Amino acid sequence: MRPNGKPDDGGGAAGAGTARRAVFTPVDTRARVDTVVRRIADAIELGLLADGEQLPGETELAGQLGVSTVTLREALMALRQQGLVTTRRGRGGGSFVTLPDNPPEERLRARLADWSTEELRDLGDHWAAVSGAAALLAARRTQPGDLRPLTRTVEELTAAEDPASRGRLYGRFHVELAAAAQSARLTREEIALQTDLGALLCLVLDPAHLAVLSDRHRAVISAVQDEADERARTLAETCVRESVERLIALRLAAPGRAAEPRSQEDTHGQEHRARGPRRGHH
Repeated sequence: MRPNGKPDDGGGAAGAGTARRAVFTPVDTRARVDTVVRRIADAIELGLLADGEQLPGETELAGQLGVSTVTLREALMALRQQGLVTTRRGRGGGSFVTLPDNPPEERLRARLADWSTEELRDLGDHWAAVSGAAALLAARRTQPGDLRPLTRTVEELTAAEDPASRGRLYGRFHVELAAAAQSARLTREEIALQTDLGALLCLVLDPAHLAVLSDRHRAVISAVQDEADERARTLAETCVRESVERLIALRLAAPGRAAEPRSQEDTHGQEHRARGPRRGHH
C-alpha cells in the first residue's frame, strides 16, 4: 500500500507493461481493419514495439485484438504496404516490426500546411487535457518503480540527435505517463493523438526546445513522485501547450495555401484525424 492509502501493485516495469498491453487490447467495432492498422502503426512509431520485434502469431494476435484472422491478415497486408511490418516465411518466420525512415521535412511541412491554426489549437487543447489528466492520476496511483520507463525515455530524448527519434520519444513519454496513471483509455487516447501530432513535432524539436522539454518532463516525474497531483497536471499541460504553440507559429510563418475550413462533424474532438484513414504518409 502506498502512503495515503494508494494501492501497491508491485511497481517495477508496470508502466511500460501497461503501455504495451494497451496496444494488444480489443479494438472497437468501427472499420476494424483500419483500426487494427492504426493501433499497430501508432505503437511502432512511438517505439512501444521495437524495430525487429516479432509480433504474436496471427491466431494469438487476432484473439488479443478481438478480430478475425481474416481481418488481421488484411491489416498486416496494409502495414506491409506502409513499410511498417515485414513478413518472413518458413522456419523462424512471422511478422516483424520495421521502424519507418525519418519523415522528409518537406512532406511534414506540407502536412502541417493542411491544418488550420484553429484546428491545431483545438487539438492542442485536447492533448493538454488528456496529458494533464494522466499526470494527475499518475501522481495519485503510481508506484515509484512505475516511473522508471518515464525516466529512461527522458534520458533517451535528451540524447536523441535526429528529429524522428525526438518525435517518437516525446510521444512515448506521454503514452507512458498515461500508462503510469493505470488508465487503458487514456493510454489509447495518447497513442491516437500521436497519429496526428507525433511526426509534426519533429519540425519544432530543435536542441534549445529539446532541453526545455527534458527539464519539463523531469519536473513532471518529480511531481508524480511527490504525489503533487495538481502540480503534475499543470506541468504536463504546459509542456504540451508550449510545443503546440511552436507548431502554430511555424504554421503561421509557412508560405502557401491556407487550409480549407472543415465541417463541424469533421472537427469534432479529434475524430477527424485520430479515427480517420490518415496513414498513407508513411
